[in-house]
Order: sequence, then C-alpha cells, then structure tokens
Amino acid sequence: MKEKINCFIAYTNSTETLNTVNQLLNSGLTNQVFVLSPDEVKIENVQTLICEQPLSTAAMKIIAEKSSTTYSLIALQNTRLGVGPFALERMVQVAENTGSPMVYSDYFEITNGALSAHPVIDYQSGSLRDDFNFGPVQLFRSDVLKSFEEDSFQQAGYYALRLHASRLGELTRIPEFLFTMEETDTRKTGKKQFDYVSGNARDKQIEMEKACTAHLKKIGGLLRPPFKEIDFSKTDFPVEASVVIPVRNRVKTIKDAVESVLIQKTNFNFNIIVVDNHSTDGTTEILHDFARGGKLIHVVPGRIDLGIGGCWNEAVFHEKCGKFAVQLDSDDLYASENTLQKIVDKFHEEKCAMVIGSYQMTNFDLEELPPGIIDHNEWTDDNGPNNALRINGLGAPRAFYTPVLRTIRVPNVSYGEDYAVGLAISREYKIGRIYEPGYLCRRWEDNTDASLDIEKQNTHNLYKDRIRTFELKARLKK
Repeated sequence: MKEKINCFIAYTNSTETLNTVNQLLNSGLTNQVFVLSPDEVKIENVQTLICEQPLSTAAMKIIAEKSSTTYSLIALQNTRLGVGPFALERMVQVAENTGSPMVYSDYFEITNGALSAHPVIDYQSGSLRDDFNFGPVQLFRSDVLKSFEEDSFQQAGYYALRLHASRLGELTRIPEFLFTMEETDTRKTGKKQFDYVSGNARDKQIEMEKACTAHLKKIGGLLRPPFKEIDFSKTDFPVEASVVIPVRNRVKTIKDAVESVLIQKTNFNFNIIVVDNHSTDGTTEILHDFARGGKLIHVVPGRIDLGIGGCWNEAVFHEKCGKFAVQLDSDDLYASENTLQKIVDKFHEEKCAMVIGSYQMTNFDLEELPPGIIDHNEWTDDNGPNNALRINGLGAPRAFYTPVLRTIRVPNVSYGEDYAVGLAISREYKIGRIYEPGYLCRRWEDNTDASLDIEKQNTHNLYKDRIRTFELKARLKK
C-alpha cells in the first residue's frame, strides 16, 4: 500500500501529543502530522496549526488547506490516543474499497486504568444528533474536506463537516477495534444525557441547530409552517382527558403518581387509565384499591408481550379514553394541582395535536437535582419540528389528541416510543409548548436510564437513529 496520508490531531499535552505523533509516524503510512493548538507547539517533524477552536469551521478549512494527500486522518478529541497495529492501513483499505467520504471504527476505551471494548454504531441518514460517536479517529477523503463550504461556526464546524460528508456518500463504520482512547468523562449516563441543556451549552446548541437546518434544506427534508390545526368540535368522548400511566412493578412510586392526578382541579371531567403490565410486587393491589373510587380504570392487558408503547395503545384504544391522552410515568408526579388544566387549555388555545410541557429534575425526596428545569426552550413554532430530528427527546409531560394518536399508534417498545410519535405528529400538525414546569421527574436508583452499559446505550441510540431515518424519509416524500 503506497498511499500516504496527512494526520491532524488536537494538542493535549506535550507528553501525550508526542506519543501520538510518534505512533502515527511509525506506522509508515503517514506523510505528515499537523497539531491543532491555540499556541505554537515545538515537536520535531510536526507542524502546528494555530486554532482556538479545533471543532470550528475555521479549523476545518485550515485542515482542508493542508490536506495534500488523497486521505486525511482527523483525531480532534482532547485525550490520550493509541494507534492499533495496521490501523491506518485498514482505514485506507476500507476507504479505497468503498469510496466512502469518511470511515470510522470501533475502539478500545481506558477508564480509570481499565481497558474495555467500545463498539460504536452504523451511521444512517437519521443519525443527525450532534453527539453521534464516531470514535476518536476518522479518515476523510481530502476532496470532501476541500469541498466543504458552510457558515462560520465556532463549535459546530466539525458537525457541519460530517453532515456535508454524509451528503456525498455513505459514512462507513469498520466494526474492528483499531484505536484506543482514554475516557475522562466517567459520569453515569443518567447525568450525561442532560449536558445539552446546561447554561453554558446554549450557544453551541444554537449553532448545531443552524447547521442541521441547513443540512435538511440541502437534502429537501426541511419542514415549513403553517402546520395543521385541529377542530376539536367534531369529536365525542366520554371525558375530556385521560391521564395514561403504564406501570410494571413500581410499588414504591405508583401511589404518589396516582394521587398527584387525583388532586387535579379542572373545569372538565377526566379519568386515569393505568395499564398494569402484569406487576408482581404489590403494585396491582394498590391499583385495585384506587379503582374502587371510580376515577381510576385499572387495565391488565391480555397480552404479555407489551412494552411501554404497547401499554399506551391499550389505554388510547380503550372505550373510556378521553379526547386528550396525557402522559404520566409511574415514577413521576404532577407538580401542581393545575397541571392537567393547563395542558388541556393549551390544546384549545393553539388547536394543536400534541402538547409538551416542562419538567423539573428531583430526587426521590423531591429535592431539585441538576440541571433543574428541562423546558426545551430551543423549540420554535417554525423550526421546532426540524430541530427535533437533531435532539434526542422532546420533553415531558406529553399529551396527545386521541384521534391523531389512534391513527399513528405508538411503537411497542419501552424506549423512544414517545419520541417516535412526537416526530410523526410534528410532520403534519402544530405542537403546543408549555415552558413552566408542571411535572416532577424523580431520579432514583431504579430509573431505567440511570446507568447504562455501552451495549444498552448503543441499542437505544441505534433505535432512535432508525426512528429519525424513518421520519426523514417520510418528510422527503412530502
């Protein structure tokens, strides 16, 4: 293999950067190594590319200018990097065989001194979230880099670049562990998932939305208002609203959840439909007691193969389901006695098919946890449905106009089912937002997403990317 490559890496510290440089030069395939750094770096056989923000558009253009070889290796994560045997040769081989604009691979991860395998997932057209994990190293065709022309982003330059690459061909994953990266962020998944709403992330998120919107426009997948409004006068239901609670083995929390609904003050009739998915821990007995009061409908499905989405369908198609189906997870609580009224009022005010509220993170004792209030205030009426393809969730509590939900139906899964429905609704209908918290999301040791291993994370991410792919294809047909 005679093809040489230029390598572009982010500066970490003098020792680690020199170690990475030596590994790349010793591979025999490297033509030249460039280090991106805010200041000049003195390393033999290395050229410094002065750059304040290694993920900016300016950095991508600097890299493109120095990409004098057919392929360019980019490693911009600020962490220790290990190059596996014949890793560069393998990446070039796959790039040549596939013609892919960019290839990436699985990798090994060092966390607290322990080595473990970190597989990544295949890229697809719906992999639009800006935190998609390509591993520590990517190999681009240099012509892809040189054809990149985007707005001047400080933090979304690399994101815009990989979207650009995806428009030129399939991004290819090599399911082999070619590199090793030290993982410095050892927080549990339940804490990492809210990084995007932290105060210092807002400027970055605005850039990411702008880059994603530009991408959707270029591929013909951009939605534009006006969106359909609903005429609620044409429907007849036994009650105005039903609070839907799917539950399985939540004896510790279900009583609090139900009671937070029973205290709701409304100017309309409502009921509670609890779909008890064959609990075995005493949850069923608690629900029997509540059902005697008449306002709670206790449903035990005849099937044993239902996920959370399947339980939602049981409630939505129930003869006693109301005009609006309003979500409450069995772990959580409505924050005040007025939550349900505010949600239904929003439906009528905006004639929308879905309402999404805001929630507050708390511990089991209802003490606030960081990051506090999750309000998804990045949503706008005109671009919210487009930005929804980039972020990994739409917020809570979620409420639906029942006839629309019956038409779409909820996927029979226990993760991402609400997101799938929200995307589908946003394609056609207006979605109303409430930005003051009306919902308490309690985090405790039994939350299903508190601490996920890499296999489960990949399963979740692959599914949501697939949902986005389905939705993007539907939008392209509009």
